[in-house]
Order: sequence, then C-alpha cells, then structure tokens
Amino acid sequence: MKQLITIALFLITLTSYAQSFDTALEYLEFVSEQQEGITKKMWNYTKAIAHGRSDRNVENKRKSLIKTLDRSIGKISKANGFDGNEFKNQLLKRLRFNKDLLNDDYAKIIDMKAVAEQSYDAMEAYMLAQEMADEKMKQIQEEYETNYYVFANKHNINIVENETDLSKKMNISNEVFAYYKKMYLIYFKVYINEVYLMQAIESNDVNAIQQNANALSESAKEGLGILKSLGHYKNDKSVTNATKKAFEFFIDEAENKIPIMTDFLVLNEDLEKTKVTLEKTPQRKRTKEQIDGFNAMVNKFNDAVKTYNKTNGDLNKGREVAINGLNNSNQNFLSKHIPND
Repeated sequence: MKQLITIALFLITLTSYAQSFDTALEYLEFVSEQQEGITKKMWNYTKAIAHGRSDRNVENKRKSLIKTLDRSIGKISKANGFDGNEFKNQLLKRLRFNKDLLNDDYAKIIDMKAVAEQSYDAMEAYMLAQEMADEKMKQIQEEYETNYYVFANKHNINIVENETDLSKKMNISNEVFAYYKKMYLIYFKVYINEVYLMQAIESNDVNAIQQNANALSESAKEGLGILKSLGHYKNDKSVTNATKKAFEFFIDEAENKIPIMTDFLVLNEDLEKTKVTLEKTPQRKRTKEQIDGFNAMVNKFNDAVKTYNKTNGDLNKGREVAINGLNNSNQNFLSKHIPND
C-alpha cells in the first residue's frame, strides 16, 4: 500500500509541471490545436441541429462541446503563457465566455422552445434569443481574432489567411439557418391562428371560432403575399412551396370547412334549447306542431352529425398532409444545404 501511494504521488508531481514554449509560434500552434478540437465539436453540434430529428441528440452534442471547452480551458490554464499572460488570459476569456453561453443562453433557448409554440410573440422572442446568443458569440470571436493578430504581429509572425473547409461549412450553415428561421417565422405567424381556432372549437365557442377563422384566413392570405415577394435560397423553392400549400389549406379550412362546423354547433345548441322547452311542457299540453318540429330538428341534427364528422375527418387529414409536408421540406432543406461530412 505504501509503495502504491508513493507511485501516485510521483505521478502527481510529474503532471504538476506546466507546459512551456520556446517561441511565440509554438504557443500559437498550441492554441490552434485547442481551437481545432473546439471547432470540430461545434460543427458536430451544428450538424446535429441540421440533420438530426432528435432534441436529445442536439442536447448531447451541446454537452459534448462544453466538455471539450472544459478540457481546452484546463490545458491552456495549466500551460505557461508566452511573453506574459496577456494573450493567454484573452484566450481564456473567450473560451469561458463560450462555455457560459452554451451553459446559460443556449440552455435557456432550448427551454424556451416548448413555450415558444404557445404564441407568435413567444416564438419571435425565441428566435430573437437565438440571434442574440449568436451575436454574442460572434462579437467575442471578433475580439479574440483581433488579439490573435496583435500577438502574432508583436512577435513578427505572418498569419496567412486561409479559409479552411470546416470554416466554409460553418459559414454556409449560418446562411442556411438564417433563411430557414425567416421562413419559419412567416409560417408560424399564420399557424398560431389555427392553434387558437382549434382551442375555440374544443370550447364550442361559436363567436370565438368565427373570429379566429377570420383571423386565420386573413393572416394566411397575407402570408401568401409575403411569399410572392421573397427570393429563394440557391433557387430552392421547396420550403416556399410547402409553406404556400399550408397557407392554402388554412384558407380553405377557415372559409369553407369551419362554417359547416359552426352551423352544426349552432344547430346542436338550438336542439338542446328546444328539447329543454319541450321537456318543461307537460305532455298533455304538447302540440303536434311542437313534436313534429322537434322530430324534424332531430333528423336534421343526425344528418348534420355525418357532415360534421366527415368535415372534421377531412380537416384532420388535410392538416396532417400540409404540416407534415412543410416539416419534411424544412428538414430536407437543412439536410440538402448544410454539409454532412
């Protein structure tokens, strides 16, 4: 046991010596090596968002990226800086900022995603939070690059500008996601009106149904107008066409299908009132006209039930086709335009 403890202490002593560098170039190469590992993990995170359909997979990639940042922070912290610690501290500031951003801002964004589905304002806030987090990341990256070049110039190191294949992929992904987010927000502004419409139908609130149906129709028509004025990413019209089909479904739903459903609800309400009135009337005082009128209303209601159920079934099927079509187009768009290697 004593021998094992001695060996362990010896190993701890060996690893306690800080890594040092003879030249500024060696230090920059060391820094670049750390950066390369982080960039690869960042790309894996980006690919998971673009090509994966699982939020859990995206979250796992985020956590993996944080672990890589932790390892790099540990290595750079233990290593000696070159010509003082100014550049080292600037580098650590950037890495710690990125880690905090992933732990805090991006984690909050993921939590916001579920809430965002509840209203257009919440979805807009969710998108804005993404943009703000990305902008923070961009600003600290630009600050780091400035410090990097200052350090290199100070030590007469000539930095050759060379956009790597990975950096090209990251730039492409930024463009693709920017277009995707813009298109999704246009769609969601219309879609949320259908969510409110479904809630009104569940409550059997005829006035709310009519109001939300009108809002859905108007917003969908407005959305179609917006789509006509937009360009396409690399002439890819798939998302635009799928969004257009969804809007056309919403217009048909609001203008042609919902009136059938509201007529049924009104008929149902009238039937219940007539039934209550008839039941309150003593049987000996009920007139033939009352009874015949009630029976006719029951027959009309039974026919309306069939029409209502068919209309509701057609709506469910049409909605599934439209929304699944758009979801698939969105996923295929990201998969097509964001590299997967």
